[in-house]
Amino acid sequence: MTGHFKWASIKHSKGKADKQRSKIFSKLSKEISVAAKLGEKDPNMNPRLRSAVQAARSANMPKDNIERAIDKSSANTQSTFEKIRYEGFGPDKIAVIVETLTDNKNRTASNIRTIFQKNGGNLGTQGSAAHNFNQLGIIKIDKSEISDEKILDLAIESGADECISHEDFHEIQCAMSEIYNVKKK
Repeated sequence: MTGHFKWASIKHSKGKADKQRSKIFSKLSKEISVAAKLGEKDPNMNPRLRSAVQAARSANMPKDNIERAIDKSSANTQSTFEKIRYEGFGPDKIAVIVETLTDNKNRTASNIRTIFQKNGGNLGTQGSAAHNFNQLGIIKIDKSEISDEKILDLAIESGADECISHEDFHEIQCAMSEIYNVKKK
């Protein structure tokens, strides 16, 4: 009887892990499809697609799934996903920006409004919270890979705005538009 119980435990834990991976893969697949639909199909020519593919690879998404998502962008022309930004304020007037990718604006707006209201916040107008934020590209490098002096020199040469050394890693900050160039150097 013990073997049966062990197999059942493995089956349930593996099922839970597979469900989480599936959820992540479907989100990444949608992002890849949208990025490929909005620009070039070549990741070298499309920075948004390149970023989406890198995120998929870091989540261990299989290469076949990535290629299928890129191919799906040209095959599926009737469904259009839109990137929408919502701004609001949470409890204690904390500014919040929510960026969404949706195929139905009305449903998404309703869901976001409900989430804000249930948690003691309210949805604001466009621009009500954005002035409190700066969009940055952040690159983290493990401290064991490079010394403090070398990382500072590389950050200056590549055009980064800031280089901060933490206990376990180095953090390089730059403009969002320059993140790929800085990361490459």
